[in-house]
Formats: sequence, structure tokens, C-alpha cells
Amino acid sequence: MALVQPLPPESDPETARLAEFFNETLGFCPNSVLTMQRRPAIARAFINLNKAVMENKGRVTSDLKRLIGYMASYTAGCRYCQAHTALAAKRYGAAEEKLANIWEYKTHPAFSEAERAALDFAVAAAAIPNAVDEEISANLRQHWDDGEIVEMLGVIALFGYLNRWNDSMATQMEEDAIATGEQYLSKRGWEIGKHK
Repeated sequence: MALVQPLPPESDPETARLAEFFNETLGFCPNSVLTMQRRPAIARAFINLNKAVMENKGRVTSDLKRLIGYMASYTAGCRYCQAHTALAAKRYGAAEEKLANIWEYKTHPAFSEAERAALDFAVAAAAIPNAVDEEISANLRQHWDDGEIVEMLGVIALFGYLNRWNDSMATQMEEDAIATGEQYLSKRGWEIGKHK
């Protein structure tokens, strides 16, 4: 059971207006945001940060950002965010082959060397203690410029916040996220866990 229950979407009109962003990314406003709106300033700040981090500025595509978020959440163990990032990656056009083989990104031909470097960075940056070392940094710089690295770390840091939030809250998972988790992630041991 969730630590704190979400409020109805219309509880705070300003948050509801900002949360329309999630209708594109997920098809619904996530329960995490509906819980945050118990303190509307937190919900609004989070939504604005999310919009800024997920904005596309170049080669770090919307689907890659969600796959980076997935690997960061997988590393942190947050099942709620794993399902949400897989769902969003699918909605933003991630190839089925990538979604089905995300754990084999290091060797699977569906992933480019640049994507491998980005996903290695996600895993290392989300690890505790942080595992970003000179080798990961050098490989990342071979494929991505400074602005792109900032975008990627923005995604990883955003999901660090969400991983803590949703695992601590035991946020109830929405039906579309459950279906995506079962479709793409269950073969790797994913289950809904405490997010029932």
C-alpha cells in the first residue's frame, strides 16, 4: 500500500495544467505527481524540471532519454520507474528490438556505440557509490559533446529523484505501466512488487 495516497488530478488546477505534459509522454498523469501535489510547489517544480530535462536539443533523442532513464532506474531497483520509462520509450518510438534487448545493450546489434556509451554512463552514474570513472568518461566523450552529456546526466539525476520518491512512497502503478512492464521487463525478473 502506498505511503501517501495520490490526490485527484484536478486537486490543484495549476499542477493539472502543467501535468498535461505527461499525457504525451505516458498517456496519463503518473501517481507520483498526483502525490507530490499535496505540496503543489513540489509538483510544479518537478514537472518543470522534467520538461526541461526531457526537451530535445539534438542527438539525445526522446526515446534514448527514456532508455537512459530505464537503465538508471534498473540500477537503482525502482520497478515503478522501470515500467514508466519503458512505456515512455515505446511511446517515443524506441525500436521493439531495443526494448526487448535493453539488458544486452553492450553487445546487441540494435544499439550503436554511442548508445552503449550513454547507457554505460547511466548505469555508472546511478550506482551507489557512483561508478563513473575515467574510462566511462572518455568513452562518453568520444561520442557525445558537453551539452549532450549534460542532457544525459539531467535524465539520470531526474530519475534518481523519482527512484527515491516512488520506492519510498510505494507509489501505486498505473495499468498501462503494468502492462508495459509485463510485456518487456518481466523476462528479466521485473514484477510490480510494492507498487500494487
